[in-house]
Amino acid sequence: MAARLEPAPESHSPTLVDLRHLRSEDLDPLLDEEVALWRDMLDWDFGKSADLVRRFVDMRALNGYALVSDGETAGYAYYVVEEHKGLVGDLFVREAFSSAENEDRLLEASLDSLTRAPQLTRIESQLMMLQGGGWRRMPLERWLSGFARNFMMLDLAQAQLNPARTSRAAGSAAERIYITRWSEQYQDAAAQLIAAAYQGHVDSLINDQYRSVAGARRFLFNIVQYPGCGVFFKPASLAAFDRFNGRICGICLASLVMPHCGHITQICLAPWARGVGIGYELLRQSLQLLRDAGCRKTSLTVTASNREAIKLYEDMGFTTIRSFYAYVWEGF
Repeated sequence: MAARLEPAPESHSPTLVDLRHLRSEDLDPLLDEEVALWRDMLDWDFGKSADLVRRFVDMRALNGYALVSDGETAGYAYYVVEEHKGLVGDLFVREAFSSAENEDRLLEASLDSLTRAPQLTRIESQLMMLQGGGWRRMPLERWLSGFARNFMMLDLAQAQLNPARTSRAAGSAAERIYITRWSEQYQDAAAQLIAAAYQGHVDSLINDQYRSVAGARRFLFNIVQYPGCGVFFKPASLAAFDRFNGRICGICLASLVMPHCGHITQICLAPWARGVGIGYELLRQSLQLLRDAGCRKTSLTVTASNREAIKLYEDMGFTTIRSFYAYVWEGF
């Protein structure tokens, strides 16, 4: 007698649920997988960020959505609101459920909630773990701008961190400055420097905090106080000053993303200080201090169209290990 064929079970898409309906333990397998991916792909300890997600989920204070399949959390996205701006802080789908469709469902739900907020005029996001990392069709494309970015890594054991040779003219300009360790008392001056340094710069299109002193002050506070860019590492963070007038003219700030891996969270120069080796020397000294502290690697991110910065990093030995996009929705 011929065997009777049973119909194949229907495949069901994961259910979209509000994050505030979940507990932190519901997210544990998903967050554990995300932590492992950041570690294996980028030498980055995402654990502290994951712990913040757990804390706010248990407080029912994290806005966002999750995909749930047969009681298992397949993916999640969360967002925050800062005055006129929304930020999609993270979006991650587990490998077993990974697809552009599932990522888009989470992103569309988050964007729909954000665009309904009457005070919002702008949404920003830099989603490192989107599938593929390259440009693709995105929700709300009518209002979307995308900016390619590179995640670069340097093997400190192989890096040649020698002082740069400069021309007489460049040397004269460089002699005007001195470099010292970072101090909290520099924050206000550094915020003014950032706002001046990024005026008209492509990165001010990606992050509007660069456009004002108040925004730059919030940016500095976030990278010093919160683990989104690693744990701030003051011993390898530096500031450059003009000897003649005492004004700050450059900063290079560093964090630790793993015990053996540093990250350059910010490097910028006053317009007059560019092109004479000051940026190189700030970065060189910061990398040397990271190496002295036991770091074997250091990473940074840079906008792909910023060819001058990329040349500096590549000359020092950095290589791009992942490409991703910064997305901005505006004018909706």
